[in-house]
Amino acid sequence: MRIVKTPAGMQRSARDWQRKGRKIAFVPTMGYLHEGHISLVHEARKRAGRDGIVVVSIYVNPTQFAPSEDLSRYPRDLPRDLSLCRQAGVDVVFLPSDASMYPGKENGLYSTYVVEERLSQGMEGASRPTHFRGVTTIVAKLFLCVQPDIAIFGAKDWQQAQVVRRMVQDLNFPIRVVVAPTRRDVDGVALSSRNRYLSPAERSQAVILVQSLQLCREAVQGGPVPAQRLKTRVQREVSRHPAARLDYVEFFDPDSLEPVQTVVRGSHMALAVRVGNTRLIDNGRL
Repeated sequence: MRIVKTPAGMQRSARDWQRKGRKIAFVPTMGYLHEGHISLVHEARKRAGRDGIVVVSIYVNPTQFAPSEDLSRYPRDLPRDLSLCRQAGVDVVFLPSDASMYPGKENGLYSTYVVEERLSQGMEGASRPTHFRGVTTIVAKLFLCVQPDIAIFGAKDWQQAQVVRRMVQDLNFPIRVVVAPTRRDVDGVALSSRNRYLSPAERSQAVILVQSLQLCREAVQGGPVPAQRLKTRVQREVSRHPAARLDYVEFFDPDSLEPVQTVVRGSHMALAVRVGNTRLIDNGRL
C-alpha cells in the first residue's frame, strides 16, 4: 500500500494508471475509519476489478466545519486508519495537508469555492449553512487529484451524495457516483465516527434515530400520511429521550430532495438529532 501526500503526486500516479488502462475507484473519507468505511472500500474493489486501483483519501476538511463546530476535536487516529486500509486491500492512501489543498488560505489568498445551489439548501444545508460549500469544494478538488472512474459514498449522508451527484452532472466530471448502503450496529444505529463522543447512557438513546425511521415506515404501510402529522410524532418520540433534541426531520423525494406534503411508500426521510453534545444524522426510504 502506497501513501501519497501531495496533489501533484496523486495526479501523476492517476495519469500513469490511466495510460495503462487501469480503472480507479475512490473512497473519500475524513478518517477515524469504521466498518462503514471499510464496506465502501470493498465496494470500490468490486467496482474497480482485479487490475483496478482503489484509492482512499483521509482528510479532515476544515471548510465544511463552521467556527462553532467540532473541527478541532473531530476524532483522528491515522496509524489505525492506515492499518485498516492495508487490511482491506487499499492500493493507495491519499493524505493531503491543509496547505496543499487550500494554498494561501492562512494568508487570506485562497478564494475559489464550488457551490451547488439547489439540493444543498434544505436539511443539513439549512442547519449548517456553510457546510455544503466546503463539501463540494473539497470533493471537486479530490476528484481532480485522484481522477477516479468511480467514487463511492455512503447512504448515511444521503443529501451529500445527491449534492455530489448533481455537481458531477453539472460540471461534467467523467465519474460514476455509487451510493452504498448504510452500515449499522446491532441495535440499528448507523455507524459514524462521531458515535465515539457518546457516553454509554447517550449511546443507548441514539437508537431514537433508527426507531423514528421505523415508526414512519410502519405509518405509511396503511396509506399516505400528511408529513406534518409524522413530524409531530417524531418530535414527540424524540422528546421522550432526556438526552435527545430534534434538529430537523424532513420527508422528501429521494432524487430531487424536494419536500413532500404527503408521505407515501417510496418517500425518503432524514433527521438530525443532538444526543447530549453530539449531533447524529440518519435517513432511509419509507
